[in-house]
Amino acid sequence: MPVDAQTLLAYVFVVVLLYVLVRLLYGPVRFILRLAYRTLLGAGILWVLNLGGNLLGYHFAINLPTAITAGFLGIPGLVVLFLLQRLAT
Repeated sequence: MPVDAQTLLAYVFVVVLLYVLVRLLYGPVRFILRLAYRTLLGAGILWVLNLGGNLLGYHFAINLPTAITAGFLGIPGLVVLFLLQRLAT
């Protein structure tokens, strides 16, 4: 089955277009997945700290801003959350 030049050119155009779209969307999708992973990690860290903190009478709220702060900044983020909570009370 012979393929004419226009059909071949259309296939090449679609492949190039798909390649360009994947290259353009790779960065934002990677950023969103990394943000989701670190947010879940931060929520897990806060949950574990709340398990021990309940014995000491201390509690971190687990919400999106605190989970992002704990997930992205790690221990310094937890210190910031602790200090902000102490300043608020």
